[in-house]
Amino acid sequence: MAHRILIEAGNVKAEAELNLSKTAELVWNALPVESIANTWGDEIYFDLPIRTGIENGVEIVEVGDLGYWPQGPSFCIFFGPTPVSKGNEIRPASAVNLIGRVLGDAKLFKKVSDGQKVKISPL
Repeated sequence: MAHRILIEAGNVKAEAELNLSKTAELVWNALPVESIANTWGDEIYFDLPIRTGIENGVEIVEVGDLGYWPQGPSFCIFFGPTPVSKGNEIRPASAVNLIGRVLGDAKLFKKVSDGQKVKISPL
């Protein structure tokens, strides 16, 4: 069964669901997590206190996807093109592990700025 989480970033709150991957389970077991938001195009990423490698990594994602970026290690929220995207694709800096999806409108995260507090909690 997938786990539901609450993401709070700046003034934005959104529910999301983690998938059944091993990486998502590591994230779930580390919750709650508080960090500082970094923005990169239409992506927010922030530090996570876990380390793991690529697990079925992908280089193109969709609006609302949640990813784990091993090089950070970081939690990523994708809601539009990044500086390395071509056309309308959403491309992370390098391969990420898909770990879940935002439930609802992920484009709300456009309101979040660098340096704002981010918190992920279990629901």
